[in-house]
Amino acid sequence: MKHPTEFFSSAALPRTTSRGPRMSRGMPAIWLVAEREIWSKLRSRAFLISTAVISLICIGGVAAGAFAVTRQTAPVPVAVTVDVAGRMAGVSGLEITEVADRPAAEALVSDGTVDAAIVADSGPLGIAILADSSPPSGLLLTLAQVPPVELLHPSDAGSGIGYLVGVGFGVLFLMAASMFGGTIAQSVIEEKQTRIVEILLATVSDRQLMAGKVLGNTILAMAQVLLFAAIALAGLGLTGQAGLLGALAGPIAVFAVFFLFGFVLLAALFAAAGAMVSRQEDVAATTFPLTALIVAPYLMVISMNDNPAAIAVLSYVPFSAPVAMPMRLFLGQAAWWELVVSLALLVATCAGAIWVGARIYSNSLLRMGARVKLREALQGGR
Repeated sequence: MKHPTEFFSSAALPRTTSRGPRMSRGMPAIWLVAEREIWSKLRSRAFLISTAVISLICIGGVAAGAFAVTRQTAPVPVAVTVDVAGRMAGVSGLEITEVADRPAAEALVSDGTVDAAIVADSGPLGIAILADSSPPSGLLLTLAQVPPVELLHPSDAGSGIGYLVGVGFGVLFLMAASMFGGTIAQSVIEEKQTRIVEILLATVSDRQLMAGKVLGNTILAMAQVLLFAAIALAGLGLTGQAGLLGALAGPIAVFAVFFLFGFVLLAALFAAAGAMVSRQEDVAATTFPLTALIVAPYLMVISMNDNPAAIAVLSYVPFSAPVAMPMRLFLGQAAWWELVVSLALLVATCAGAIWVGARIYSNSLLRMGARVKLREALQGGR
């Protein structure tokens, strides 16, 4: 086990004077704690493996999307006899190979050169499709005559792509907030159990210690989110999905901003929750309400994705806004002023959470033994 003083550099250790230890002040002290949090995480094999796995999932998702788009847009190779070639000339989505007669068309279908053949027929349509074991669905859809469709109450809130975008944003926020929030709480408890916190408080104040933890984990969480976003955007560009790339660029930028304040809000509360207990076994009791605040809004956004009114309300709730507002922006349901109002509410809630979290953290950090009650943590003072 490391000696407690090894958690900080020698330059940051208390400097003894005739008046006692000198307390580090301001941002240098906060950044010192943040650096410790960052390097501790970067040395964690679990953190690196999870980041790599999620990156691979992002790459796989983009590749699967590109494959699906390619399958849908690729022309269907067909053989066409000369007597119907004129009728097929103006049909898009077909890769036509002209042949002399039906036997020649059947030969190309049998050897797999084409997916199907179109030949003359005595039926009412005048043509027939020859296929090997089953007709290509793409060819049937291409030749189908579908009347124009007009929607009296158009809405794309329940579209598949909108749902997937909401799930993507929700999973990212859920995973980052849960993983890093839990890490912050466990780190605080570990420092209390080992009494290292008493050494740390000789160098930095309790509020600086909390601020450094929040800052360090926020930097790592934002770095992860930006990495995944960069992978997704680069993958869409490289696979030729320019339309989806243009539609997602704005919502991803909005998600990054909302994620920043939403994560700081939760990180401050997780630090406070960790300070209220002295044993790892008790951390679930204090962090459960915070976990519920993360999971419940996510489930509500996903389950109500086809209800524009409900999603609009959730986009103003601070704990669900990081998921709901980018989703509304992607679907074209949010005006610019709504983004500003939602972000202002989130920032105000974030500031309040930092104040409450700092008070609880400060009043609970050096209290050992039984779990500190919330009322005592808020009212107590040191």
